[in-house]
Amino acid sequence: MLMSLIRRVLRHCAHRHGSLRGLYVRICNPTGHEYSGYLKKWGKLHAMGNHCAINSGVVFTDPAYVSLGNNVHMADCTLIGHDASVAMLYGATGARLESVGKIVINDNVFIGHGAIVLHGVTIGPNAIVGAGAVVVRDVAPGDIVGGVPARAISTVASLTSRLQRETELLPWARIIRERKGYFDPAVEPELVRQRVMHFFADR
Repeated sequence: MLMSLIRRVLRHCAHRHGSLRGLYVRICNPTGHEYSGYLKKWGKLHAMGNHCAINSGVVFTDPAYVSLGNNVHMADCTLIGHDASVAMLYGATGARLESVGKIVINDNVFIGHGAIVLHGVTIGPNAIVGAGAVVVRDVAPGDIVGGVPARAISTVASLTSRLQRETELLPWARIIRERKGYFDPAVEPELVRQRVMHFFADR
C-alpha cells in the first residue's frame, strides 16, 4: 500500500513537473511507452513522434539535436551528438574546432541494446539497428545494420517474412496470432510456460 502510494507520487512528480527523475526510474521502473511520455514532455529532444517506446536506460548526450519519428523503439543504447575530442585537441594544439551534429531517427525504427549512434546520422524509416552496433553513417530505409562500424546485413522485409514463417511453426503460434498487440500481460504467463517447456524439453 505504501509503495503503491510512493510510486503514484513519483509518477506525478516526474510527468507533471519533470522532477525526481532518478527516483521515478529506479522505483517505478517505467515501461518504454510510459517513459517515452516523460521524455516527450521533459526530455528536451528537438522532436518526438507518437507511439514510441524508449527504455529509461537510453542516453542522449545532446537531446536538443535529436529528432525521433513515430513508432521508434529503443533498448538501452546511446546517441552521441558531439565529439568531445575537440576539447583535448584544443588543449594540445590550441585549435578551435567544432564537431557536433544532428541525429534523425525516422518512423518505424528499432535500435538494439548497447548500440551507439554518432552525430550526423539519419536512420530509416523502417530500419533496425542491431545490438552493439556502432552507427557512423546513415542507415538506408528498410535496412538492418549491425557490427562495428555498422553495415547493412539484411532488410526488414526479409526479416519479417522469415519471422512470419518461423512463428507459424511454434507450438504457441495461436496465442501469438490472437494476443492483443505485441505484448499482452493476460497471456504472457502461459506463453512463458510453453516456451520454457519447449526450450528445455530435453532436461
